[in-house]
Amino acid sequence: MFKEEVKGLLYIALKDLKMYYFKPPNVSWGIMFPIVITLAFILRNPSDAKDLASGLIAMSILFAATSAEAIVIVFERRTRTFERLLLAPLSLQAILFGKVIGGVIFGFIMSSVFLVGSVIFLGVPFSNTIFLLASLALSVFVFSAFGTLISVAVKEIFDATTLANFFRFPMIFICGVFIPVSALPSFLHPIAYVLPLTYSVDLIRFFITGSYDIVQPTVCVIVLIFYSIVLFYLSVWVLKRRIEQ
Repeated sequence: MFKEEVKGLLYIALKDLKMYYFKPPNVSWGIMFPIVITLAFILRNPSDAKDLASGLIAMSILFAATSAEAIVIVFERRTRTFERLLLAPLSLQAILFGKVIGGVIFGFIMSSVFLVGSVIFLGVPFSNTIFLLASLALSVFVFSAFGTLISVAVKEIFDATTLANFFRFPMIFICGVFIPVSALPSFLHPIAYVLPLTYSVDLIRFFITGSYDIVQPTVCVIVLIFYSIVLFYLSVWVLKRRIEQ
């Protein structure tokens, strides 16, 4: 039974990748937006280019993992195709996990592109390649689960994109993407500690530069694992309530 569920969720992930993720709008949104925003900061202060690498990679994860993830289930429920998945011999957890894995694969590919681009164009050195890639995968899972939660919580695609942006845009300015959290006004620090992107940025920064801003790498890993579990099972709980209504 376990093997069948794993096989089924992988098929769901591959189907989503083919139908939703690797489309020009999603690819361009996942690549162009982080580049444009980062270029604005680089042009203002070119000397900080290398310091922006960890934030750029984390931001690419945030937008790539949530770009389609936040609307896939909404779209499928509107078109009644999600009900077909519910008829499959799979648990609701397996179905949602397959959805999350689709976002994880796409987000990991996009963040890897930014990682390679940072090395080539910004001359960013990094060590501990395996741990760096593992930190990317963990961060991608968190934000893919976040996108899934948004997708099951709303009924309209417009509502999904609005809710996603309500969280995404404040995060890129509060969580250390462009300005270290330690340099922000003190009243913003509690907010930064609550948002998962803060831990992604600091974890990636550690494996690129060997130092972190405010959170130790071990703490970052624990918090990101916690967010992964909470966001995923909260998505399952919300979807169950939606189906029962």
